[in-house]
Amino acid sequence: MGLSETLLLGFIAGATIVLGLPMGRLRRPAPALRAMLNAIAVGILLFLVWDVLSAAWEPIDAALGTVHDGQGGLGTALGYGVLFSAGLSIGLLSLVAYERWMIRVARRGSTPRPAPVGPGAMTLGELEARPSGLSGRLAAWSPARRLALLIAVGIGLHNFAEGLAIGQSAASGEIALATLLVIGFGLHNATEGFGIVAPLAGDTTEDGRPIRPSWAFLLTLGLIGGGPTFIGTIVGHAYTSEPVAVVFLTLAAGSIIYVVIQLIGVAAKTRRGDLLAYGLLIGLLAGFATDAVVSAAGA
Repeated sequence: MGLSETLLLGFIAGATIVLGLPMGRLRRPAPALRAMLNAIAVGILLFLVWDVLSAAWEPIDAALGTVHDGQGGLGTALGYGVLFSAGLSIGLLSLVAYERWMIRVARRGSTPRPAPVGPGAMTLGELEARPSGLSGRLAAWSPARRLALLIAVGIGLHNFAEGLAIGQSAASGEIALATLLVIGFGLHNATEGFGIVAPLAGDTTEDGRPIRPSWAFLLTLGLIGGGPTFIGTIVGHAYTSEPVAVVFLTLAAGSIIYVVIQLIGVAAKTRRGDLLAYGLLIGLLAGFATDAVVSAAGA
């Protein structure tokens, strides 16, 4: 399959993520509906954690199998194990550090200094010294917006690895496999788009006013989450690297685990364990149902 046809497949697989984005513009969903949406997102993300970790573990399992059969040494398994551990650690702990940094930036921007007196004294507005640039803008976002961004980043890392699989199968001439992968990954991405924007549904300011994200903001989140599918397709068509796939899969797993922790914390505040259970079940079943299409292709 040529590069242009392969890129079209990668684009289709990544673009379906926009199908779930309109859910983020719900103004004032009922508390029960909001809790259910949050729980479904957790279920989808839990499935993705299982999906990416199992895929990242396959090379290690295969290398250990060759050791057991007496056909290889431990070096390959240890090498993949180091990549697995490093990727998972960086994916999880980097977001922990990022969140703590954002909290510090927000506190600096919201704590005014005492106003001096006397001739030539600056005004209070000049003294507040709010952080500028990208960090200042991110710190001004609501927690729901920052969480949606983190989800998009984690899913984007996962989708890059999916793009590698599409590009590799197309480059090797397995057109039927590549087509089925696009269908399966496209269904995956449609549910992932919902997972990204679930925290935004019904987002409000501190005084209770609804925050409705713009279409530009939602499409930017979709580009962060779905765009790497297209990029991964290009890379996968050019060359195949199993270590690169392991790194991106474990980075994605670490970041998604962090996001799941945050979403479960949000769910706990609603004190609706029943809705959390229902939503988790729906999200998990949706993930496995879409994965079944990929499995049917023999991938």
